[in-house]
Amino acid sequence: MQTERHSVREALRSDLPAAHVGLGVTVIVLIVVAGFSGPRWTLIIGGAFTAWFLLALAVIHIGSGRGRDAVRRAYIATFGWGNWI
Repeated sequence: MQTERHSVREALRSDLPAAHVGLGVTVIVLIVVAGFSGPRWTLIIGGAFTAWFLLALAVIHIGSGRGRDAVRRAYIATFGWGNWI
């Protein structure tokens, strides 16, 4: 069981370069959405990502993270999905 958990943890792990990819894809998608549907949906999607980042930052800050480490961990939690693109 412990070996299974370790393999799942390794498969789901993301890092800072993956988060940069996720942020880049998000910006590109927001530009495309703005071109096709205007500012309304762009602001809704951008607001959702901002809310998710602030929620992650609050949870990490309440836990044990402080300062730059908390911001880095929240950034990875928000945009770390770029690892799977």
